[in-house]
Amino acid sequence: MSVSHWLPLTGHVTLAVAVVLAGARLAHLLARRTGQPAVVAEIALGMIAGPLVLRLGGTDALDVVVPPDVHTWLDYIGHAGLALFLVGIGHELRSPSVSVKGRSIVTTTAGALLVPLVCGGLLAVWVLAGDDPALRGHAPAPALFLLLAVGLSVTAVPVLARILVTRDVVDTVVGRLAMASAVVIDMVAWVLLAVAVGLASGGSENVPLLILVVSVSATGYVALSVALRSTSASRLAAGRPRGTLVGIAVLAAGAAAALRHWELPDILGALLVGAALPSDGPEGPWSRAVRTVSGAGRTLVPVFFVTTGLTVFTREFDGMPWAAMAMAVSLAIVGKVSGTYAGARLGGESHWDGLRLGVLLNTRGLTELVVLQAGFSAGILTPDLFLALVVMTLVTTAMTGPVYSLVEARAARVDASAAPRKKEMARP
Repeated sequence: MSVSHWLPLTGHVTLAVAVVLAGARLAHLLARRTGQPAVVAEIALGMIAGPLVLRLGGTDALDVVVPPDVHTWLDYIGHAGLALFLVGIGHELRSPSVSVKGRSIVTTTAGALLVPLVCGGLLAVWVLAGDDPALRGHAPAPALFLLLAVGLSVTAVPVLARILVTRDVVDTVVGRLAMASAVVIDMVAWVLLAVAVGLASGGSENVPLLILVVSVSATGYVALSVALRSTSASRLAAGRPRGTLVGIAVLAAGAAAALRHWELPDILGALLVGAALPSDGPEGPWSRAVRTVSGAGRTLVPVFFVTTGLTVFTREFDGMPWAAMAMAVSLAIVGKVSGTYAGARLGGESHWDGLRLGVLLNTRGLTELVVLQAGFSAGILTPDLFLALVVMTLVTTAMTGPVYSLVEARAARVDASAAPRKKEMARP
């Protein structure tokens, strides 16, 4: 590439990133005013950016605003930001703050995982039975089945964590159970996602290679965990914070590139690196480095949403997949809320705590978008089915805060009305 072409391209990419980040800031303000997580506004921004340019100026305007070479670089930047952000999510997966033990955590997690997996399977059966090319696509049936099962079972750990902090319930029984269940569910989801993408890329013949790659990745994770827990590594992290930041970013990028080479979701590499980093308390050198790396990535995540939107939502759709949207939203809500509630009640939790947990674990947010993007990139999801599942993600994430407030208000009214009766019964 000549310098005469490189300089304008760099300027165009820089300007595009600046415009996206400025739009994200406005979206965050709107989300804050409406009491929604920022990720809901970012997803909406990604969905409308491309269609808005098309509506205002047509295809020619879109090609001028985001020509193919600029789109390619924005895609690189968005995925790089996502990988860096997911280092922080991987680090949260081993955080001691979410260690909850006992029957309740087992039953709650089982209900919040298994019932949504079944509902996702039902959605896959509906898609396969309908045999609509706009929804079915050409992916192997097992890959589609597994991807939809994962998609309906996911809970977004980062969005859930922010909701718990905002509601000041992190250290309550409900807060600890919700976080612990979400962490376990997402760990299972990432593994199943890798299997689904592996099946899509090579069918059943690819399973031995997939097992080998997963085994090597697990071995590398264990080796990295042991190496980084050494005294010398801790000393190095404390003494060279900038070098630690660069090292974490390089490790995440390298792990992502290695998995991408084997046609597995590259984001799994970043998650493994984050999970391998030592948990040394909120102010430990490793935790500070992870926060910085993840924060830098989080800033760039809106670019990922916009490039995804430009890839998917500027296509011609045969029509809005209303039936698929309704099925996805209904099964997602029913599966997660009812499964979590049943599991919590089996574990000995109260009726109201069961409802609280069901509502909280129904939030999907960024984690769901990553799963869907991986499925779309692997050819498992068609644009129409991807759109239906994105709408499901928006609905389930946006409803968490308001519905949780309704449950809290109803529980408070019931407790208030029950208090006089208890006093009356306590009188001699």
